[in-house]
Amino acid sequence: MWALLFVFGYVRKKLLTPKSAKDAAQRANKKEGSLVILRKPVAGLSDTALAKFVARASRASKLKGTVNVLVTGSSELRSLNRRFRATDQPTDVLSFPPGPCFVNGLAGDIAISADIAKQNAPRLGHSAAQEIKILALHGVLHLVGYDHERDDGAMAGQEAKLRRSLGLPLGLIERNGSIGRGKRTMRARVAGGGARATHATRIR
Repeated sequence: MWALLFVFGYVRKKLLTPKSAKDAAQRANKKEGSLVILRKPVAGLSDTALAKFVARASRASKLKGTVNVLVTGSSELRSLNRRFRATDQPTDVLSFPPGPCFVNGLAGDIAISADIAKQNAPRLGHSAAQEIKILALHGVLHLVGYDHERDDGAMAGQEAKLRRSLGLPLGLIERNGSIGRGKRTMRARVAGGGARATHATRIR
């Protein structure tokens, strides 16, 4: 339950041990069912609001368990991408399914770049807060097990359906033009699970 927290090592400037990270996630689980860390502030979005959205997205997609979310800068996404996917560049969202070595009840972890979200949102005609939610939904679907590289549009269709029911604008796969043919998803072994990501898209 503390996979992503322990990868980064710090929450609110306090060094995390495996036990303290686990305890933090368990406390979050008692509240909203997810632990959200906003390392970079996003206008119109609080950690509580994002936790509630992730809980809604999880219920709608039938994902069971706790989802931990880190919203941070591109430099940290690049570090994660380099460490777990051997790709030395930032990306917009990474999903980390749990491995068998972690505490029961963890659905997985999601890391989101606030920098890329803020860059893309104005060009797409919606707020950065909405963009963060779009990326969170995309990450949740990866944790469910969808893979838009191999599922012949199943993830794209589900993302489109859920974004409408959740009141979100155009989904990540749709605007990447990958419905029906899949956008390449990279994987790497990470802490007993597999990291997944859609290539970052900066809208020009």
